Amino acid sequence: MSTLTLLLAGLLFGGMTLFSFGFAAVLFAIYGPDAARRGIRGAFPHYHLWVIATSALTGVVSFSTNTLAAWIMIGIAFSTVYARQILMFQINTATDGGNTGRFKMLHGSSVLIQIVQIGLAGWALALIAA
Repeated sequence: MSTLTLLLAGLLFGGMTLFSFGFAAVLFAIYGPDAARRGIRGAFPHYHLWVIATSALTGVVSFSTNTLAAWIMIGIAFSTVYARQILMFQINTATDGGNTGRFKMLHGSSVLIQIVQIGLAGWALALIAA
């Protein structure tokens, strides 16, 4: 079970890192701002579902290996539900309404949540690997 837990945690950490620091940059470099924003907006619901499922599964499997890592993963899953169901809707509403100030504040919150989640996923991965 510990090998599966380690692989799932690595998948989550690597996937979140690649999406956050690679995917958006590539879209902007290839397609330009307008098309890239549409692509990112379309990808986020799927990305969030993947993070929710992967972190929840990793959390459940981790209980037999490391309880702290398991709770960290469950926390990532729940915070991603918030990001997907509430924060993403608010960001899109601010964008569609042309409310730049609100968009910047909400987007900053989203980025902060994502960075904290990546850090927590890395910490959980290290706990599982130890």
